Amino acid sequence: QVRLVESGGGLVQTGGSLRLSCAASGRAFSRLYMGWFRQAPGKEREFVATISWSAGSPYYADSVKGRFTISRDNAKNMVYLQMNSLKPEDTAVYYCALDRFSRQVPTNTWEYDDWGQGTQVTVSS
Repeated sequence: QVRLVESGGGLVQTGGSLRLSCAASGRAFSRLYMGWFRQAPGKEREFVATISWSAGSPYYADSVKGRFTISRDNAKNMVYLQMNSLKPEDTAVYYCALDRFSRQVPTNTWEYDDWGQGTQVTVSS
């Protein structure tokens, strides 16, 4: 069983920055991509970014491109999301997710196999 634990959320003003972390642990598991999603109140969970575990190639939603950076540390089984120039519309619960099987860039929730509990990010105006 894989366990994903997010941290680093909090309250920040518009234009500020936060760095989210996701720690993966458990029995040996394959991983092709690790991603970040977010869910605002009353809205569906949406794709934010994902990264291929082996090559480290990042992919972003258009809404965060140029402001957010996803990275990973293979040795530590960690994935990070550096968020800069935050806006009130970035306010949401942010979830880390693991995709073990996809052979193409996964941007849908159903493509991911394991999920963390989420961390709240609130951007005040």
